[in-house]
This record gives sequence, C-alpha cells and structure tokens, in this order.
Amino acid sequence: MYGAHAFPIPQSEPPPDAMKIKKYLYDRGVGASLALAFSLLSVLLTVVFGELVGVAATEQVKASIGNGLAELAVHTADKLDRGMFERHREMRLMSEREALVSPARSPASRRRALESLQRTYPYYAWIGTAATDGTVQTATGGMLEGVDVSARPWFGNALRGVHLGDVREASLLARLLPADRAEPRRFVDVAIPYGGSPGAPAGVLGAQLSWDWAADIARSVNHDGAARKRVEAIIVSRGGEVLLGPPEWQGRTLGLASLAAARAGPGFLLERWPGDGSYLVGYARGAGHQSFAGLGWTVLVRQNAEDAYRPVRLIKRQVLWAGIGMALLFSLLGLLAARRITSPLSALTRAARRIQDQDEIRLLPERAGYYEVDVLTDAFNSLIVDLRHKGEALNELNQSLERRVAERTGELERAVQLIRTNENRIETIIQSAPDAYIAVDLEGRVLEWNRLAEQMFGWRRRDALACALDELIVPERHRAIFRDGIANFGTFDAAGFLNRRMECQVVNRAGDEFPIEVTIALAVTDDSHFFSAFLHDISERKEIERMKSEFVSTVSHELRTPLTSIYASLSMLIDGIGGELNKDTATLLGVAHSSCERLTRLVSDVLDVEKINSGHMELHLLEQSVPTLLETAAEAMQGFAGQRAVRLAVTCEPGLRATLDRDRMIQVITNLLSNAVKFSPAGATVRLDALATADGVRVSVGDDGSGIPDSFLDSVFEKFAQADSSDSRRLGGTGLGLSICKSLVEQHGGTITFVTAVGEGTTFTIDLPARPPAGNWQV
Repeated sequence: MYGAHAFPIPQSEPPPDAMKIKKYLYDRGVGASLALAFSLLSVLLTVVFGELVGVAATEQVKASIGNGLAELAVHTADKLDRGMFERHREMRLMSEREALVSPARSPASRRRALESLQRTYPYYAWIGTAATDGTVQTATGGMLEGVDVSARPWFGNALRGVHLGDVREASLLARLLPADRAEPRRFVDVAIPYGGSPGAPAGVLGAQLSWDWAADIARSVNHDGAARKRVEAIIVSRGGEVLLGPPEWQGRTLGLASLAAARAGPGFLLERWPGDGSYLVGYARGAGHQSFAGLGWTVLVRQNAEDAYRPVRLIKRQVLWAGIGMALLFSLLGLLAARRITSPLSALTRAARRIQDQDEIRLLPERAGYYEVDVLTDAFNSLIVDLRHKGEALNELNQSLERRVAERTGELERAVQLIRTNENRIETIIQSAPDAYIAVDLEGRVLEWNRLAEQMFGWRRRDALACALDELIVPERHRAIFRDGIANFGTFDAAGFLNRRMECQVVNRAGDEFPIEVTIALAVTDDSHFFSAFLHDISERKEIERMKSEFVSTVSHELRTPLTSIYASLSMLIDGIGGELNKDTATLLGVAHSSCERLTRLVSDVLDVEKINSGHMELHLLEQSVPTLLETAAEAMQGFAGQRAVRLAVTCEPGLRATLDRDRMIQVITNLLSNAVKFSPAGATVRLDALATADGVRVSVGDDGSGIPDSFLDSVFEKFAQADSSDSRRLGGTGLGLSICKSLVEQHGGTITFVTAVGEGTTFTIDLPARPPAGNWQV
C-alpha cells in the first residue's frame, strides 16, 4: 500500500471552451459509446433491411401492376377478335336465310326481316343486300336502296373473298343516320356473298357495324380497371393509327416501343408518350379467333406511372417508419445493456481518478465477474509500482541526456567552425586563382563567379549568381547547342569535353566576342553535382598566331612567284633551249632544278598547312566515281614510279561511288603513293585498293618497303616529322605531307590509319563515311 508520498501523476490541463462539446462526448465513457454504436448499428441494419425489402417489394408490385395491365390488354384484344368473329358468323347465317336474300320474297318482306335482325343487335347501323352490279336492292330503313355501291370497299372485298374490313368513316351513310353526336361516325364493314353458284354469287349481303361496339368494350376495360385509377384502353390499327382512345390521340399515328414489342407477344413496359408524360403500358396484339385470322389490331392499356407506382411508395414509407421504430427500440435496449456491461469499468475509472488526484488509495482486485476487468485492476496496481521506478529512471536519464546534448552541441559548434574555415580557404583560393573561375549546376545556372570572372566578362558576382550561363557569356548563335549539351548531359559520354583544355568563343557584358581556353571538370558532392570551369583569355595569343599566319602566308606567296620562274627557267635550260650544256653545267643545273622543285613543294605544303590552321580551306563535296579517282591519282604518279622502277597496281570495286572533294582526295592519295614509291625498292609493286564497307568506302595504299621504325610511330602525322633525315635528303620531302593528309581526311569526316612492320612494308588506310557533312565546308 502507498500513502501520501505515492508517485505523483501529472495533472491534465483543463480543456478550453471550444472543446466543451468534445469533452462532453468524451466523458460519456464506454457505456455511451456502446449505446451509440448499438444505435448506429440498428439504424444501419434497419436502413439496409428496409432498402432490401423496399426493392424486393417494389419489383414485385411493379411486376404485378404491369402484368395486370398486360392481362387487361389481352382480354380486350380477345373480346375484339371474338366480337368480329361473331359478326362474321352472323352474317354468314343471314346469307343462308331465304327470308333475307331470296329474290322470290318481296323487297318489303326482306326489308322487314333485315330490320328485325337489326333490332336484335343494335350495333348494326345498316344492313342491306346488293345485286352483283352493285345496286342496293333492300336495306334497313330503306337507306341507300337503288344506290350503286360497286365502288365501295366492302362490296369489292366481299366478291374477292375478304369479308371483314378495317375501321373507316362512311360519309354517305353518316348523312342518312340521325345526327345525335358531335364526333364523326365510324364503322366496320362486314359483307359476304350469297346465293348462286360457287364463283358466281347472286348478290352481296353487307352490314355497317358501328364502332360504338368497340368503344363499349374499351369502357368495360376502364370499368374493370377503375381500382387502378385512370386506366385507359387504346386500340391501334395494323398501320399504327389510333382507332379508339383519348380524343387528343384519335386518328394519330403512333411510333411507340410498345407497338413494336406487341408483335412478339403480350407484355408491359414503362415508356414516355410524346407530350403526355410517362405511362406503364400493357400491350397485346389481336391473334384472331377460330377461323377468323384477325385484323392486326393492337390493344394498349396504359396507366399514368405516378398512379401506377403509388402503392410502391406507400410500401417504402411503411418500411422506413417501421425501421425507425425498430432503431429507436434497439438503441434504448443497447443503452441499458451498455450501462450494465460497463459498470465495472466505471468503478475502475473512478478509482483511477482518485489516484490521479493523489488520494491515499490502493486498488483492490475486486471480482467484477469479467475477466478483462480483473486483469485491468491487477495491471493498475502493477502500473503504480512501475511508475515510481520509471520516474526515478527518467530523472536520471534526463540528467544524462542533458550532459550528452551539451557535449554534442560543443562538437557541432567546432564542426561548423571547421566548415566555415574550409569555406573561407576555398573562397580565398578561388578568388586568388590566376584564371577566371565559374561554377555551374546541371541546369546551366551560375553557382560561383570569382573576381577575375567579373573583370573578364563585366558582370558583378551578385548579378551573375543564379543566372543562366548561356545568357551571360555564350554568343547568341551557340546558345541552342549549349542548352542541348546541358540538357543531354549524362545521356552521352562526357569524356569528350571534361578535364581537357578547349578553345571557344565567349561574349562579355558589352557584347564583345573574344576567344578563351577553358578546362571543365565535374565536381561531385554527397547531395549534388556541378560543373567547375577555369577560363583563360587567349585573345592576345590568337592575335600573335594570326600575325604569324599572315607573315607565313605572305612570305610563302612572295617565295612562290620567283621560285616558279626559276623552276621554269631551269627546266628550259635542262631541256636544251639555251644550247647544249657540258656535263658539269648540266649536273649543276640538275641539282638546282631538284632543289627548286623541293622548295616549291615546301612552300605549297606550308600554304596548305596555313589554310587548314586558319580555317580558309574549302572542301567542295560532290558524289564521285571512286575507280576514276584512283586511276587519275595513279596516272599522276606513273612517271615518278617509272623513274623508280616501281609498278603501280590499282584494284577497285566497279561502280563504287563516294561523296568527297575530288582535288583534295587526289592530293591525299598521290601523297601516299609518292611516299610508298619513295620507300619501295626497284622492281617492287605499290598497291592502291578501294572497296565498299558497311559505313562507307575504304581506300588503302600499301608497299613492300622498309617500313616505319618503332621510334617514329607516334609522330608519323606530326608536322615536319621524318623518320630519318638522311632519307629525307636522299629521297626528298618536307615532312608536312602526312600531316596535311590527316587533316584533309578528317575534314571529310573520315579517319586515316596505318599498319607497318620494319623490313616488310607499310599500308595506309583511309575510311570515308558514306555521306559526310554536305555542303561547302570551310576548315
């Protein structure tokens, strides 16, 4: 047991005013929650059950009402068919009575017999007999006697074997009958031939059956369906015309779904009538009776949908109120049950509140009859003991945690100071760098901009940060390429421009464009990547190179003119134009001619190198015949090869074509052939081959000469590079030919390689693409 010094439990703060309702609901406890749950569950079950019952009852009532209407339609159609059958049978019987049709009887006697028959069935508006020429002989009331009715449908139909006609207005007969009604009279024709022999009757017995007969049948349907409220019977002809129905529909042609459905058999459906609302319609089509095939009439029995489904709504309302009553009853029962079930918990709650208020109390293990409540009571006793030990441990832990927080805070301050020191060191290095420094993120926005960058481009650091680099220093014509490169970085091999010096054009804030050398590296941190670039202005160096190029070009052009004259003069002297030369003079002139020729080649090669370096060499790319190209190059070298006693062998696939600059490619091939001839022994063969590859055309020049020494392999294509200076003096050459060949081939978009072995020979291979960059190149 614990006294007044039991471990204190923190007091809860009183709730604000805005939480009063929530506190009230919360304080209701488990009992109120269970009661609310029972109530909600009862309401839910009632609603679901009521809805299910309502749906089932609705469908049954709807089907019952619809089937009742369909049954009325079937009975009405059957009455119509039976009535027509009876009239047809009566007419047949009348046609066999001598008192009615015998010519031996007087017309007055036959008239009385017809009128007697008319009185027995008042729906016969007119009965009469007509001769085979159509003249009415006798008739009830003497109407139409002597009138020619041969043009009337019923007379012609009777002679053709059709004894029943459809509903129509008989205007001639209507004028003779009493005018006791506002609407026009309508009749059904019944006619049958009589007397004579088969195929040649003595006359026709005809009757006009008043349409009031069908109206009486319809009224009987309405009377039978009075309990259904506003049930209407509508008779529709085979063609869809309303024969009998509401006045506004009389004579109209309908195109309803129920008429189409009636062809398949009786039934019912809910449909909307044009301008008249929705109706539940039972339908049936006349099928005749015994030997009478019927006239194809359709009977529609309709009832307003609002009236038809009123019982359904009544059932739903009854189910709903019954459900509400059951929900209230179950809610009350649930509240009583919840209070009884939760009474032990309420007692346990009161004890817990006393502990919270620090009263001197010990929870005894009362036996409430619920296993869970007993376990909870024991747990409360154990919890009080544990709270004291946990409180002491928590105090000790708080003190330890405060010491560790103080230690970590000190370490963090030292780490922050170290980071600041490193940042200052890096900032000092960047600002004191001999070149401009720019850092750019992977979206092309400036992250860093040092002092030399400010001087080089004119943009202050605060203005440049976070701006797009291409808008600051990239010329307008190159910005799209720059943006594509930034956007596609990572989708291609970045080794092509990272960590090597490149030359490019930039623009400063004033719009002046100048060249720079730039080295770009990719810096990687734990959470980001960015480009680090050092930029060096090479405007002065480029100007010096331009002046040097102009000097070389000028000197080369100034040398070429006199050299050409000297070379031509020496050639004419050697050819004897100035007279016969003695041996010593001829030898000296030969040496001078060779030296002049070599010097001319040197000047030409220097000019070509200068054009390539300055970007003034133009390549005119056109589709060429490769066999013709090779033959031209071989013919140009044939004389030189003959002097060296070397044979040229040309092999090429017929019809092979490539897009290239003809003159420059001949220059490349003749240069390679010249080298091959120079270094081939007398009697050797130099091979010139060409074939098609998957990517374009391959041209190779091979010889069986001395090969290239291993020490010279890395400098074969360098300017003024020669394997052996003694060979150069003996064989001639400037050391620029292979360098020029490499530049020209690469400007074609191709590559030039070689394979060599000392003492076995060398083969140079040129691979040209099928379609190099089109147009007029300048390199």
